[in-house]
Amino acid sequence: MASSEKITATDYIQHHLQNMAYGKLPAGYERHNADGTNVVLEADTWTMAHSSQEAKDMGFNAVHVDSLGWGIALALLLGFIFRKVATTATSDTPRGLQSFIELVFDFVNNTVSDIFHHKNRMIAPMALTIFTWVFMMNFMDLLPVDWLPQVAALISGDSHIYFKVVPTTDPNVTLGMSITVFLLMIGFSIKEKGIWGFIKELTCHPFFAPKHIWYVNILLVPINFVLESIALIAKPISLGLRLFGNMYAGEMIFILIALLFSTGLVLGLIGGVLQWAWAVFHILVITLQAFIFMVLTTVYMAMAHDVEEDH
Repeated sequence: MASSEKITATDYIQHHLQNMAYGKLPAGYERHNADGTNVVLEADTWTMAHSSQEAKDMGFNAVHVDSLGWGIALALLLGFIFRKVATTATSDTPRGLQSFIELVFDFVNNTVSDIFHHKNRMIAPMALTIFTWVFMMNFMDLLPVDWLPQVAALISGDSHIYFKVVPTTDPNVTLGMSITVFLLMIGFSIKEKGIWGFIKELTCHPFFAPKHIWYVNILLVPINFVLESIALIAKPISLGLRLFGNMYAGEMIFILIALLFSTGLVLGLIGGVLQWAWAVFHILVITLQAFIFMVLTTVYMAMAHDVEEDH
């Protein structure tokens, strides 16, 4: 947050945790400018939020430009890297980037082979995409918290601009990915088991009476449906919030450490040591979180392909 104004630690933290939001403010909305003046909008206006309150008032249709932009940029970067390796790969002993990509590919492929025992050529490429993309988004957390926001402030000329650079600290991103995985899981379940098989999975488990006392199932079916529906819906929520929670906590620690640099030389030196130590530990966290998201996605895909005959 580049500014000559005096800001408090709370202001600093809140500024770094606010996304750059673009959305619609309704006619009659009163905007509070940084210079203390107020402006009343005469018509519905699509604009960038100037405060966290404005971002909140934009509602569900607001777009987090920074999260979306970095997510797309990192996806394009990964696509460029993999395409470059694929077009320049040789049958000789791999070196450099090709060797590293092949190492990642073999790791993901072996992991998927151990979990997913069905025929679907989409699963391994999807797992590779998830692992590398989530890792790259997590990796942005290792950049000093003020560098890119200061660059954005310098380019835009707005010292108060909101600019988060870690997409996975935005629950909209992590839940968006997990809901996509959830929809794929539902789609593959229906494809492999049929509509009736999918319905039976929700209503005939975990409790089911023998056929000669079928009337008991009249009571068990709604109980099963409630239990299975809760378990089903919990999958994307837990998948998305697990990644968000871990990355959000990691970013918060980096922000708190960064505050030490403004408290004097001694605490600034301590902050430098703490930042280095936390960054080293955080490398394990960002890698583990990408791995967990990939593994759980593969597990959910395997569950979607399982039919009663497999058990």
